[in-house]
Amino acid sequence: MASEFSALLRRLRRDAGMTQETLAERAGVGVRTIRGLETGERADPRVTTVRLLADALGLAPEDREELLAAAISRTGNGNQPDEATGHRQPDGSPGPGNRPDLPTGRGNPPDESTAHVRPVTGQPGSAFQEALADVGEQLAQAVAARWQREEEHRQVHDPYPLPVRWQPAPEELTDHWANIRCLPAGVGDGPLDLSGRLDEIVGVYRRIPSGRLVVLGRPGSGKTVLAVRFVLDHLKSRARTDAVPVIFSIGSWDPTALTFRDWLTRQLTRDHPGLAAPGPAGASLAAALVESGRVLPVLDGFDEIAGGLRRPALEALNATTLPLVLTSRPSEYAAAVAETDVLTSAAAVILTDLTLGDLADYLPRTTRKARGGDPARTAWDPVLSELRERPHSRAGADLAAVLTTPLMVTLARAVYSDTPGHDPVSLLDTGRFGSPAELEEHLLDNFVAAVYRPRPEHRPGGGARRDVEPERARYWLGYLAHHLDRLDTPNLEWWRLGSGLRRSTRTLVTALVICLVIGLVDCLVGTLFDTLEFQLPDGLVVGTIGGFMFGILHWFMVAARDTAVAPSGVRMKMSGRDGKAARRAASQLVIGLLAGLVFGFGYGFIRGIHDGIVFGVGPAMTLRAGLYDGMIYGLPFSLAAGPTFGLLGLLQTPLDIRSAISPASLLRTNCRTVTAQLLVWAPTFGLLVGVGAGVVVRVLPALLGPIAWNTASSLKLGLISGLCGVLGYSLSLTAWGQWVVFSRIWLPLTGRLPWSVVGFLEDAYERGVLRQAGAVYQFRHARLQDHLARTYRARHAPRRPERRT
Repeated sequence: MASEFSALLRRLRRDAGMTQETLAERAGVGVRTIRGLETGERADPRVTTVRLLADALGLAPEDREELLAAAISRTGNGNQPDEATGHRQPDGSPGPGNRPDLPTGRGNPPDESTAHVRPVTGQPGSAFQEALADVGEQLAQAVAARWQREEEHRQVHDPYPLPVRWQPAPEELTDHWANIRCLPAGVGDGPLDLSGRLDEIVGVYRRIPSGRLVVLGRPGSGKTVLAVRFVLDHLKSRARTDAVPVIFSIGSWDPTALTFRDWLTRQLTRDHPGLAAPGPAGASLAAALVESGRVLPVLDGFDEIAGGLRRPALEALNATTLPLVLTSRPSEYAAAVAETDVLTSAAAVILTDLTLGDLADYLPRTTRKARGGDPARTAWDPVLSELRERPHSRAGADLAAVLTTPLMVTLARAVYSDTPGHDPVSLLDTGRFGSPAELEEHLLDNFVAAVYRPRPEHRPGGGARRDVEPERARYWLGYLAHHLDRLDTPNLEWWRLGSGLRRSTRTLVTALVICLVIGLVDCLVGTLFDTLEFQLPDGLVVGTIGGFMFGILHWFMVAARDTAVAPSGVRMKMSGRDGKAARRAASQLVIGLLAGLVFGFGYGFIRGIHDGIVFGVGPAMTLRAGLYDGMIYGLPFSLAAGPTFGLLGLLQTPLDIRSAISPASLLRTNCRTVTAQLLVWAPTFGLLVGVGAGVVVRVLPALLGPIAWNTASSLKLGLISGLCGVLGYSLSLTAWGQWVVFSRIWLPLTGRLPWSVVGFLEDAYERGVLRQAGAVYQFRHARLQDHLARTYRARHAPRRPERRT
């Protein structure tokens, strides 16, 4: 039934002499949105949309207020979060750090008279909004815990955070200040004072009415550290209904393949699988949080987006009204701006270099006091004296140029302060280091050796830290960095470690592993029923056909798409299935029917041919035996594989949102998921094959003649089929199975990764080489990744590193 808002909107549109199409075009919204609002089909008009409609209709102030009040009354909550801000104060004004709606076009900021909405009191809050607020609280807690751990691993507070300061960026990289300040048309004003330091970032952000900030800085200048500190400080002062700041590594976004909001939703679901659960309105909780403005995206690494995608990425960001923080190197952002425009309504700041005073305060406090003599002296004193007293000398000038970013200072600390026996005075040796670039390469190259030096330390969970030779660690890390370069992503995802190989290689390796596994299982289990002499050729046939069939399935479903199987972070569920699960199940049903028919007919045909040759019945009878056995095995395998394959698409439900997700925990969760699924699938498939074969051999003799078959034959076929089918499916079509094939077998076998990949990655994270970003790892800095990848490629080293004897 149409509401007061619907009738009012319809009347105002007609009074303005507009059609629905005209209003939609002028307001920049869809015709379906207008139609739904006027008919009452859309029961939750957003304040952002209502303001756009009011502007397009050219309403007088009193009509505008009436329309806004009717929209808020319709939601049943006078303090409904605005799409753009996600939070309102009791008086209806935007809360601290939030902002009124952003303009949809260049130079058209919204009318300031619409920034305050008359609240409707005495009405209960929407259950949907309350549910989202609860989910937002859980997300905020998970985000805070994650980044607090990350700061500890990166030793940000040991002994104290390096100074990170900034100043306003050049005006050509900043939008019009009237847009940034959300001023009415025709009103101009001067720039905001946005200078500050690390502990002031939230206060500076909240001085920006538009809620959009671009942070620029050269490599290693502290952009990520600033982003982390912004998230943690913002969460400390966050109200319950405020947007939750979440860091997203934007380098993995392809704006030509996925919209910005959809990409945010997908990243949230990956890092917090519980958000895949359907929300009160039907969409996933992740999508609901993004669409309702309850997520404040902190987009780290705009410069890491592929060069040809930065322009469409910036255009896509300008097409949204979401508040956000964006970090980038200055040159890459400036190039994208030159191709299109600045980030709409965004202020921009640029990080400044560290000073000699910063170095003098910080470096001496990171190393031990000198033994004997003056206890206040440290190994860094001669270096600092050179920089202070001879700043224009070649050694002093080169080193001063290097130690201007937090990255290089922390590398210098790791190589010299944290490593016994290393004297930082060697950094002044111009014979070894002829330029600042050589100094930087030296620090990057020795960082791995420094963090992998033998130390009698213990892991947090107990037990001594396993030593890894620095040279082998550098080789394996170099391969991982090279792998990320090939995939053009900063995210080290365990389920994609095989994706760096050629598609043909991935398919052949998968087929080969499945062939060996299925053949071995067939031989071992089959000897319970028949002799080894009979089972050896049977295992060879079953393994070959199984490897071939699952290899074909892997090619069409995974490799041909040049993608990877995503981890299934789900548990079993028998009820409450949605339409998407039903469609997935139907698709898998068809695939299962075809795959089962191919495997069953192929196995039966080869077995019939083999028997015909062994018994010497002649070519005609041999061919007839092959076709005959193909039908006997093809029908039950097809009718069993289809339903059981489709069953896997139904028995799924997301995990609890409060689950702590890390790369290792996601791997363990996915392993448990695959195990749970296959404990249901294997006996079901085996039972259907065994029973189906028994039914077929009772039906076909009437058409083709007698068949030698008994109960033991059905039991054997069902048992072997269940086990082999489970193994083939899991190794070829699950993320955990592909992890086993490549990360536990192929890559270690070829020497490119260690046998214990999980242990190596967790150890690298604890040593500070990697950082954790949700369910993925990343190198602690893009410069380190680039250096390791270049070193690996320069060596052209497909050979495995020498092992200790």
